[in-house]
Formats: sequence, structure tokens, C-alpha cells
Amino acid sequence: MPDDAIVPSESSGPVSVFDMLKVGVGPSSSHTLGPWRAAEHFVDRLRSSGRLGQLAAIRVELYGSLAKTGRGHGTGVALMMGLCGHDPETCDTAEVQRIGPEAVESGRLLIGGEQSVPFVRDRDLAFDSTEVLVGHPNGMRFVATFDDGSTADQVSYSVGGGFVSHEGEDVGDDSVDETKRLPCPIESAAELLAWCDDGRSIADVVRANERVWRTDAEIDVDLIRIRNVMRDCAFRGVSTTGTLPGGLDVARRAHDLHRALMGPIEIDDSATWLDNLRHADLGFGDTVRFVSCLALAVNEENAAFGRVVTAPTNGAAGVIPAVLFHHLAQLDPAEWERTDIDAECVRFLLVAGEIGAIFKKRATISAAMGGCQAEIGVSSAMAAAALTECLGGTVAQSLMAAEIAMEHHLGMTCDPIGGLVQVPCIERNAMGAIKAISATHLALAGEPELARVTLDDVIDTMWATAQDMNQKYKETAEGGLATRISVSVVEC
Repeated sequence: MPDDAIVPSESSGPVSVFDMLKVGVGPSSSHTLGPWRAAEHFVDRLRSSGRLGQLAAIRVELYGSLAKTGRGHGTGVALMMGLCGHDPETCDTAEVQRIGPEAVESGRLLIGGEQSVPFVRDRDLAFDSTEVLVGHPNGMRFVATFDDGSTADQVSYSVGGGFVSHEGEDVGDDSVDETKRLPCPIESAAELLAWCDDGRSIADVVRANERVWRTDAEIDVDLIRIRNVMRDCAFRGVSTTGTLPGGLDVARRAHDLHRALMGPIEIDDSATWLDNLRHADLGFGDTVRFVSCLALAVNEENAAFGRVVTAPTNGAAGVIPAVLFHHLAQLDPAEWERTDIDAECVRFLLVAGEIGAIFKKRATISAAMGGCQAEIGVSSAMAAAALTECLGGTVAQSLMAAEIAMEHHLGMTCDPIGGLVQVPCIERNAMGAIKAISATHLALAGEPELARVTLDDVIDTMWATAQDMNQKYKETAEGGLATRISVSVVEC
């Protein structure tokens, strides 16, 4: 990126927990979900202007990191899905892998589900790795041509975690009404700590803010839906064998690891599977393998275009469910019976979401901006704070746990082999989950007032490190492991 590049602020207003924890389709929130949403936005603009029915052709130009790793990240498929009007939260995920071959065979796309136009994938999806748009490394331009020869265009940026900004519009997410005034506005960990001075927990303060947009009942229902998507994803991951798509020939491991720990899966119900986890009699080594298994399961599904929860990104989607389900499995049977499990999950996700929002506001959650520290590091910090609160830690201890988790991810590069969200990405989720649990127990045994580094210190350091980091280590597949292993990528 040129030195004089203008980086859009990621703190344009309040950020909801439901922005940090989105339901989407893998393998990447920045390279799949973001472009998908940008394509939907462009089609909506055409429809609202009354010109969708006049559309004769459509073209998308991809720049920077989107161009360099977009083929392995499924960016082209995501754009086609968005242009055709499929919703990543509800679509048949099998359609994701069908749409590309079908478009190649027919030579057409049904834009917005209603206007068929000629479409040649290699011509109408242009990957320009030589240019970076000024606004962000993940830039794209949509160009529509109409029957009368006139055109309309839109420049969009996928700024991480599925968030999208459009040139000429405010950065932000459409799901949040930024005109709402929060009772407890939070831009830093210090402000969050101050709002808890009256004895409230982090989850209490976050819920007070979320009430601006949703009722308590809606908050609970929507967070349990998020939990259920995580649960279903993990269950699919431990139930599925085979090789991941993309040409790297990575074998799925979660199934065999789960079978070795828990025995064969004899049910087809993810809720029963999760409930059964509490009966697992695991020693220390088995617990480490169990947490790793859950993280691998989620990110193997992510790599296979499965439905996941961005937490805060798709590439880091396995950390939070692995730590959450580890926490539930660690409850002894008597405690399980006394605990409202749904309420425990809601509390965990409220805390995790707020910690992620602080990172987004003060730094970045985009690997194209900050390397993998902005994805796995942030997810590990989110999980550590949430687990600490659920285990009875103080607010200060929860923030301390988040700081410890991030501190030991500082400087982590993003160097995906072949541009695929597989190696080293999948295993990094297992490592991030384990670090989150370690950070939790260090914080619970520590005294926050003696800590020399605060969470705000480490967030600011992460951002400074991101700015210092060489661009080839920021999701470009031009440095690190990506240059050591040769692979012929099958375009996703």
C-alpha cells in the first residue's frame, strides 16, 4: 500500500456484539463474506434506482490482497453468490460450490435473482494484483453496463470481519443504527472498566448497550442462534472426513481426533452431541486434544465453504466455539444441572463480542491490515476475557486475560499457502484456543493491579506493529510459509 494511503477508520460509531459475531459462509470474512455483502449492496443500488431490469452486463475488478489471495479464498464464488441474491446466512451452502461451474457452463448469471446477463468468469471477474486502491488493501470496483450503453459503478472495501465500506459512504455495518445513543459508550478497555465500577459485570454493561437495538429476549434468542450455528458447525466438522478443496490436498483431522477421544459418533443431532460432552472423562492431555479438535473442526468446515460464525473473522472462527464448548464440558454434572446453560453461553458471547469491538475500534480485525495477530490474536483475547468472566473472575482479571492472550500473538503474520485459508490457518485456531485458556488461568491467579501492561497498551501495540509490518506478511501470500511451499491452486 502506498505510504500516503488513506485508511478508513474502523471506529465510525457504535459496534454491536452482533456485528462482531456474524453468521456467514467460509472460508474468509474479508475475502468471502465482505465481497459477498458488497455485491449484494451493489445489486440493491441497481434495484432501488430502477435500473436492474436494464442491466446488460456486470463486471467486478479486484485489487490488492483481494486479487492476490482471492482465488484461494473463494472471492469469485462469493461475488457470484452475492450478485445472484443469495444470502450467506440462509443459503444452501451446497449452492456455493455449484454456482461457479454452472456459470461457466451457461455463460450467464441471474443478477438479483431476476435479470439474466452474459457472464464469463475469467473476463467479468478481474484480479489485478498490481494495483491497490487508496482506501484499503481489500478493494473492489463493480461496474454495471446498461442496455443504452451507460454505466454505473461502486468502489467497496472489505475491511475485515465481514464489515464493508463503500466509497462516498460512511464506514460501518448496516445492521447498526448509528444514530442510537448508547448508555455506556465504550472506545477502550479503560472505559469498559470504568462502566463496571458500580459492580456490574462486563456482560451486564454490554447488555445495557445492546438494549438500544434489541429487547432482552431478542438479545438472548439471537445469541443462542449464534451459539447454535457454532455448535452445528463444530458437529459437522467432527462428523466429516475427506480432503479440503483448493488443491493443497489438506486432509480433515477433526473427525479422527474426535473418534479417538470420544468414540464413534452415533447420533445426528448437534444439541445432543454438545450435551454429551459433559460426560467426557478427560485428563489434561485429552483436554488439550479435545479443545484442539473443536477448533480444527470449525475451521475445516470454514475451509470447505461451510456455514460459520465470524468471531471476529472466518479465519479465526474456531477459537471462540472451542473455548466456549470446553467451558461447558468442564462443568461437573451437578454444576451443569444447576446452571442455565443458555444463559452461560449468552454471557460468554456478550463479553467476547465487546472485547472484539474494542480491538476493531482501536486497531483492526483485518489480516490484510494487520496480519494474523488481527484475527487469531483478537479471537484469543475475546475468548480469554469471556472464559475468565464465566469462571468468576473480576472485570479487571477478564481484561488482564485478554491482554495476556493478545500479548503472545503480537507480530503474527498472515502467510496462507496458496492463498487458501488452510495452512497454517486451521492449526492456528487450535493454538489460539489453548492460549486463551492459559491466559484465563494466569489472570485468575494474578493480581491485575500489579500488571505492567494493560489491554489498551497491547491493543495500541498491536496496531503499531501492524503498521510496521511488511506488506508481504499481510494476507498477500507473498511471504513466510506461502513462499516455501509450492501449490497449484484450484480456484475456489
